[in-house]
Amino acid sequence: MNMQQMIEQGKAYLLETYSQVPVVFSGGKGCTLTDVEGKEYMDFVGGIAVNALGYGDKGLTKALTDVLESGLIHCSNLYYNEHAIDAAKAICTLSEMDKVFFCNSGAEANEAALKLSRKFGHRSSPARTEIITMKDSFHGRTYGSVTATGQTKYHQNFDPLPQGFRYAQFNAIESVKSLITDKTCAILVEPIQGEGGVVPASKAFLQGLRELCDEHDLLLIYDEVQCGMGRSGKPFAWQLYEVKPDVLTLAKALAGGVPCGAMLTNKKASSILGPGDHASTFGGNALAMAGVNEMAHRLGETSLCKEVTEKGAYLREKLEKIRKKYPTKCTAVRGFGLMNGLVLTIPPRQVVDACFAKGLLVLSAGSDVLRFVPPLVISKEEIDRAMAIVDEVFAGLG
Repeated sequence: MNMQQMIEQGKAYLLETYSQVPVVFSGGKGCTLTDVEGKEYMDFVGGIAVNALGYGDKGLTKALTDVLESGLIHCSNLYYNEHAIDAAKAICTLSEMDKVFFCNSGAEANEAALKLSRKFGHRSSPARTEIITMKDSFHGRTYGSVTATGQTKYHQNFDPLPQGFRYAQFNAIESVKSLITDKTCAILVEPIQGEGGVVPASKAFLQGLRELCDEHDLLLIYDEVQCGMGRSGKPFAWQLYEVKPDVLTLAKALAGGVPCGAMLTNKKASSILGPGDHASTFGGNALAMAGVNEMAHRLGETSLCKEVTEKGAYLREKLEKIRKKYPTKCTAVRGFGLMNGLVLTIPPRQVVDACFAKGLLVLSAGSDVLRFVPPLVISKEEIDRAMAIVDEVFAGLG
């Protein structure tokens, strides 16, 4: 089959839950993807901040291959496996948290955090069951996580939604204060909002949330599904702000591209769930855990995070030049590390499609942001090439 025939077959059998770009990829190397017709694309999407080590990384490939060759891909959480034991220690040590629950995705990690919060609230009498989240947040697509998401467009046509969520204004501590009642048990926040438009929290805001949670005996939950695992220039975004949560959720780049999620807890939150309270059939499987171990090694024992900080600053300098060159189309640059957004006055889709035609993959965030989340191993030379394409696109838009 040629590529168009493959696309037609995909349309025939795949549920259309995505507006998919008409391309079929067959392989990749470094930060470049290749389609089935041999055309190459520079990737500044990274599987939506998943493929942190790019494509064909030797360390990750070896870690995964070793597990495949051992034959022990899955053995059930009724038993231990050595990869999960090693990964638990590695990720807890790197994150400075105490314990971890492994699952398969960010939505599942957030569902675990929501259940943990509700059980924590049931320790009080009367029970406290309300959870405060932020407007413009994004926490996943399952019923609990999509309700926690503070964007009504994701709620439409799926009611009745679960009860017990209230939505505060992001980066506005007084808005959060006004929603706290004797029913509140937790506050859930992204240190850097991703789908909401690449909007970083202020340190004062996160510090204010920490103080509110300490004052009212609430759990502070950070959703670092997108901004964690080195994306901010630190292993975890909370370390960038130096404001520690009680619960931390992870996924996306956690296992370098293998589906994996995690909920980490500090001492306050580690004893809340017991046997039978929660589970995940495939969570902690040996293949994903090998990926977690490789990612933890790269973030903790190499210069990768330092390089992310340097290359992120370099990318923002280039984006600022584009903003100044096209002030009627670009109004701001936001982000940390290699999680960056260019705020536009024109529909982001126009730019995304034009970049795709020139061999560059980028994506949107929110309603007006062009998002750049390349593999963490991107080079400055590749950044230069990508920004030259973005420049050409803006010039061609008139």
